[in-house]
Amino acid sequence: MDEPVDVERAELGEAALAAKSYAKTRYPIVLCHGLAGFTTMFRVVDYFGGVASALRSGGAEVYVTAVPQFDATEERGEALLAQVEDIVARTGSERVNLVGHSHGGLDARYVAAVRPDLVASVTTIGSPHQGAELASYLREHLTEGGLAEGALAFFANGLGKVLSLLSGHTSPQDAIAAMKSLSAEGMREFNAVYPAGLPAGRCGQGAAEERGVRYFSWSGTGTITSVLDPTDVTLGLISRLYAESNDGLVGRCSSHLGEVVRDDYGMNHLDEVNQLFGFINLSGPNPKSVFRSHASRLRNAGL
Repeated sequence: MDEPVDVERAELGEAALAAKSYAKTRYPIVLCHGLAGFTTMFRVVDYFGGVASALRSGGAEVYVTAVPQFDATEERGEALLAQVEDIVARTGSERVNLVGHSHGGLDARYVAAVRPDLVASVTTIGSPHQGAELASYLREHLTEGGLAEGALAFFANGLGKVLSLLSGHTSPQDAIAAMKSLSAEGMREFNAVYPAGLPAGRCGQGAAEERGVRYFSWSGTGTITSVLDPTDVTLGLISRLYAESNDGLVGRCSSHLGEVVRDDYGMNHLDEVNQLFGFINLSGPNPKSVFRSHASRLRNAGL
């Protein structure tokens, strides 16, 4: 009797089939948004612009999570943990690969610290592990309980509520708690409790694995990368607050955690997740390609 024909293998060929499964990691990939983030707005604009679909086309199982847009890292982390527990329960997978952008990387670190049994790896992208100068500047120059701080809280909390509703979620907002968490002082306090993956020196590499969790990070040092992107001007202005090269919101060395894949991509803070509308540095790497390469890295590491 003839052997049954594998139609997909026959139509695509071995090389194409291998390419189709390059992102098929052992554990699901969970994408975690940053400050003022969202999942999808109007079913058109993704926070991780086209990244989830690009990874799925390579065979990955991908989930995009939603936490409060503005809140303390521990509060956001608890919201993320509840979703990780749900993903694990629904999929039957023992663990997940957490991939967090900006504040989302800190949320991922929190989950890995309190439930390392549920986390195979943590990858942070443009996350301020030593604090962000903008948050430190605001914390130093705004009087606690003062008019300016109240105005900032009113605006940011309102923005967070709008973003939450537009993406189909409702979450409490606390912009002042978020600012404190992201400042240098707030990160020193957080790092003292949750030190896994941190480098011994500010610009070094941290332990690649702790408590069975692998740690990776990458970031960019671009600011104004596209004349078509209106957000680039804002990032360019903010970058002047920083003493080191940065992506417009996070310093290069501050982004280091675990195995540093690269810290000088030609991308700014929004380019790192392919925002907005694909207006990225045309002479730099495609953000989706960077994510695809990392999924392949996780796959090859048995994660």
